[in-house]
Amino acid sequence: MEINMKAFNTLLKEKFEGNQSEMARNIGISKYQLNMILKNNGKSAGKKVIGGIIKFCIANNYNFMDYIFLT
Repeated sequence: MEINMKAFNTLLKEKFEGNQSEMARNIGISKYQLNMILKNNGKSAGKKVIGGIIKFCIANNYNFMDYIFLT
């Protein structure tokens, strides 16, 4: 699995108004982890990050398939 970075960045910009700390808190990861994901274009995202995105999407009625590619 990997993150759809285009959709992920849009979520950061639109839902969290670019506030990385708020996004990290809502996904259940550290701001450092979020920074690494953004810096490495999603390549450093592990199970915790993917799980956090899925939980966030379910809780907020988003389709997690828009944010995660199942490869």
